[in-house]
Amino acid sequence: MRSFRIGSLFGIPIKLDLTFLLVLPLFAYLIGSQIEDVAGILNDGLAAGIDTATITSGLMPWFLGLAAAIGLFVGVVLHELGHSLTARRYGFPIDSITLWLFGGIAAFSEMPEDWRQELNIAVAGPIVSVLVGVGSYALFFVTPESLGGVRFVLGYLAVLNVALAVFNMLPAFPMDGGRVLRALLARRRPYAQATQQAASVGKLFAVFMGLFGLLAFNIILIGVAFFVYIAASSEAQQVTMKAAFQDVTVGDIMTTAEDLHTVEPETTVAELIQRMFTERHTGYPVVEGDAFEGERLIGLVTLSDAREVDPVEREAYTVGDVMTTELQTISPDSDAMTAIERMREHDIGRLLVVDSAAHRSADPQRGETLREDDGDLVGLISRTDVMTAFDIVQQSGAIAPSSRPGRAD
Repeated sequence: MRSFRIGSLFGIPIKLDLTFLLVLPLFAYLIGSQIEDVAGILNDGLAAGIDTATITSGLMPWFLGLAAAIGLFVGVVLHELGHSLTARRYGFPIDSITLWLFGGIAAFSEMPEDWRQELNIAVAGPIVSVLVGVGSYALFFVTPESLGGVRFVLGYLAVLNVALAVFNMLPAFPMDGGRVLRALLARRRPYAQATQQAASVGKLFAVFMGLFGLLAFNIILIGVAFFVYIAASSEAQQVTMKAAFQDVTVGDIMTTAEDLHTVEPETTVAELIQRMFTERHTGYPVVEGDAFEGERLIGLVTLSDAREVDPVEREAYTVGDVMTTELQTISPDSDAMTAIERMREHDIGRLLVVDSAAHRSADPQRGETLREDDGDLVGLISRTDVMTAFDIVQQSGAIAPSSRPGRAD
């Protein structure tokens, strides 16, 4: 998500996604356009005593709609803060809390696999929402009836925060209720299996929400249903991959240096594209040197790099002109999930595997520094390698070094 920081609470950065700048005025408009109907509900349900004529005149509905929308999202931040502070109490760092199109999301660096911890973290958010609702109602109760606009906003926030807490407790993984369901399932099942089952329930709820949203012509509910379905599938796959790769290292699934196709910096871009077409590879390590002096890794070139050159100029440009020299590397003894997370973090399709053992005797007093990319190139790991290994692990239950995939696309 494209977001920018607006501050922090308890040391946790608070960010706004660009989509929030669209949804805030939309919510303000929706609340303002329905202010008379909502005020009638508050008068009937909470004996609010709001004079609808006062709050529906002039620009007052839009000011109150904006105030209620801002208050609603403040409640969302507090909801996510409940999750975050509870998680931090268990030792899980929180990257940020971001407000976006569908509310708020707390970015955890790591999710708890202990069912008790996840249960407590999951229920903390709805509990905070209920407390915010109760606090809003307390302020509503002591506010004079003459301040009809203030009573409208407080009454609206009291009802909606409690309603959001109830909605979040639906067992639609990865919503809070879905995480409660996974925690309860994980009491007597492996964590990955509990995640799969909770995700299946979540996707079923997402389908029902989507159908209801279609029948009610509710675009927001349709969007939430779509998000729940995609998020449930994504997290279930990630947890399954983590369980499958628990004892698998990068060295087990990488394409080894002996099987690796490389390219020289003097190669033209036209020749590179021809090789990509013939060998069906989309990325090559760039090396210079020879068999006598030893080859030295100097970069990485991909199909995206080659595409940046116009077809008529590809004979004039070389790999050295378009290659990437800021290399993302990983050691062969790193676990496979670290490689997956690093590729996802940098939005790249492959990592160069470098063994730094030959440089562990570097002498700082002589100006020598130890870096991961100072070592020898021993292989390359790509998303194709990862997915091939994942299929092998799922079907056979294990992967041995002898069964490593042999190519990197």
